[in-house]
Order: sequence, then structure tokens, then C-alpha cells
Amino acid sequence: MVTSEAAAPADVDTALGDLQTHLNLIFARTRTLWRESAARIDPELQVGGYKLLTFIDRAGSASAHELAERFEMDKSVISRQVRMLEELGLIESRPDERDGRLRVLTATPSACSALTGLRSDHASRLRTVVAELTQDEIRAASKVFRLLSEV
Repeated sequence: MVTSEAAAPADVDTALGDLQTHLNLIFARTRTLWRESAARIDPELQVGGYKLLTFIDRAGSASAHELAERFEMDKSVISRQVRMLEELGLIESRPDERDGRLRVLTATPSACSALTGLRSDHASRLRTVVAELTQDEIRAASKVFRLLSEV
């Protein structure tokens, strides 16, 4: 006979296994969405460049040093991605007013417009997916993702 106390850890393990499975599926879907989104901005835009561009756009501006730290990427990788973003006309670079050795990167108006359209599409998809959930369920899911992001 199994007591409720003995069954609880097994139930939790099963639930955690389901959570891990679904997180893996979300990560896979996210990678696909990044590829699709990058291609919508420009067919030559790589996923890494797309991530940098979205960060620059949301932050308003960034330096290559900030990007390297934020994304834990080698400076040479950041440099290549920044060069490609500039060549595609998606970012502009200007000297930092406080430190002329640094460059400040900003998204071009056309990149900002394209990203706004993508975000609108993504938000619409998300609204459709969560339409059957209550606000409390959405808040609970958000709390889980916030806690997971802090691990």
C-alpha cells in the first residue's frame, strides 16, 4: 500500500518531468521563431544578429562591450555580427559622447519598424494561445517563468 506521503515525491517527479519536456518543446519552438523572425527582417540575417538587434532596439542603444557581456559571447563574434547588422542597414554606429573609444549602436528606423511589426505578430499569437486561460493562470505561468529565469 502506498501512502499519500510516499506517492507525493513520485507525483512531483512526474510533474517535473512533464515540465522539462514542455520547456524543451518551448525552447525548440523559440529557436524556430528566432530563425523565422530573422528571415522576415532580412533573409541574410543570422539568429545571433537578430538577438543582438532586438536587444539594441529594446535598450535604445548598446555598445559592443555591453552586448558581449549580456550574451556571454566572444568580442570577435559580436564584432562580426555588428558588422553584418551595419552592412544590412539594420544598425548605426556612432562614437560614444563620454568615451570616444567606444561605439554606440542603435537600430535604424527601418529595423525598428520591422521589429515593431514582428512583436505585434508575436503578441497576437501569444494572445491566441492563452485566450482560454484566466488572468490568475497567466499570472501563475508568468511567476513560474520568472522563477525559472532566476535559476
